[in-house]
Amino acid sequence: MGGFPRVIVDLEALSHNLEKIRSKAAGCRVMAVVKANAYGHGLVAVARALSAADALAVARIDEALSLREAGVGNAIVLLEGVFNEAEMALAAQHDLTLVVHNEDQLGLLESYPGKREFRCWLKVDTGMHRLGFTTGQARNAMARLLACKAARGPADGRPGLMTHLASSELPADEGTAEQLRVFSELADGWPGAVSIANSAAILLRPATCTGWVRPGLALYGASPVPGTTGHDFGFRPAMKFVTRLISIKTVPAGGRVGYNGAWAARTESRVGIAAAGYGDGYLRSMKNGTPVMVEGQRGRLVGRVSMDMIAIDLGSVKGAQEGSEVLLWGGEGLAVEEVAEYAGSIPYELLCNVSARVVTEYEAGPEALA
Repeated sequence: MGGFPRVIVDLEALSHNLEKIRSKAAGCRVMAVVKANAYGHGLVAVARALSAADALAVARIDEALSLREAGVGNAIVLLEGVFNEAEMALAAQHDLTLVVHNEDQLGLLESYPGKREFRCWLKVDTGMHRLGFTTGQARNAMARLLACKAARGPADGRPGLMTHLASSELPADEGTAEQLRVFSELADGWPGAVSIANSAAILLRPATCTGWVRPGLALYGASPVPGTTGHDFGFRPAMKFVTRLISIKTVPAGGRVGYNGAWAARTESRVGIAAAGYGDGYLRSMKNGTPVMVEGQRGRLVGRVSMDMIAIDLGSVKGAQEGSEVLLWGGEGLAVEEVAEYAGSIPYELLCNVSARVVTEYEAGPEALA
């Protein structure tokens, strides 16, 4: 048994989720997003588990280099692209796919002195107003990239064209409809691949599943759609975040628990202290009443989250004792989407926020761990 707290990652759940996405986006190629340490699940192990994807996507070049150093041979897409000649050289050396989203990056590609051809995507800003060429700049950038000798397609043929949807998890969002209209207009006649759909669009907007899809959260078994869980869409949660009780106390009626006495016992109460806190990535913003599982039963968080510890009301939990395992989220018992609501957050943040001191264990066949 590993240390506590610890994360247990089911790599077979990742493979299941990838296949589920393929079934929902039939005929599309899949760019599996593994940035931010694979959403807290472990970059290298997850990349190996998702080796059947058509490409892997990371935000920054350091993430890509970590994968190459670990022997991962998949196509790797740099979602933020490269920013100088040194990074261009590394991208050439390690066969990385570039996203080109501004004038400087396009200039680097046009002036590249080597004979290398880079797999490329051009990103256009259809309304997110984050990365990408504006609609006013897009057609000129598209023509220049198509004419660039150093640019080729993400898998074959001509360079690709992508955009990012700002609110695809909101079914009736008018801004998303406008983004899709703008992209459709720009992409009309484009000779290369296109990519629009993120996880939410794959689930809610099947018309966007064309060319390449870019799932992130759904791969890890969680849902980006408010009021739902990954289970609702047939996904399996890949992460379980667990710890154990290290102390059990009897708190008298009126006794206050934790910093600033944020919770007071109404009656004499049995309270368990678990080894997890914001130093492990369990957010301090978790409210009183946040659910946890102890001995397969629901308890609730009481008092403020400390750096290393939380307190749990064990009044409804039978059989709890020092050493009992505590499920903070994940598996089949406690959806990370539900826990995120108590933190006033989103499942992305909880998964990515697990800290480096938390032990990570993997459950899978030997091929995924090789």
